Amino acid sequence: MTEEAQASIEMSLKARITEDMKTALRARDAARLNAVRLILAALKQKEVDERVELDDAAVLAILDKMLKQRRDSITQFEAAGRQDLVNQERFEVSVLQQYMPQALSEEAVAGIVDQAILESGAAGMQDMARVMALVKPLLAGRADMGKVSGLVKARLAAR
Repeated sequence: MTEEAQASIEMSLKARITEDMKTALRARDAARLNAVRLILAALKQKEVDERVELDDAAVLAILDKMLKQRRDSITQFEAAGRQDLVNQERFEVSVLQQYMPQALSEEAVAGIVDQAILESGAAGMQDMARVMALVKPLLAGRADMGKVSGLVKARLAAR
């Protein structure tokens, strides 16, 4: 493993994003610089609003929310025929995804959901919140939570 790769593993996610901003600035990559600045602005806003220092889990939650917003925007811009804005949003999605952990396979997600159902002792739909509370910290940023929610509903409905 290279020294740079090792350093990026040990570096916090927020510090890595800050370093990427500096790199984009030096490279005069305006599009990437703007995308990274949007991320840092969202992180700073959360820190100022809540007077906290964000850890990696909180940063991932913000990035996940930003990804969801971009995907919604892409759908709306495509419907409106605004390809220029679609391209910009897709670029921002690609930048955001670089900071997200590796997505889990459907089988891995299903295994985590099944384990959470067993651990919570869920008997039916009334226990969905309890199961989601166990699943969410394990899957945040690693799976589409909308699909996970649907999977939990399906598994609990079958009980």
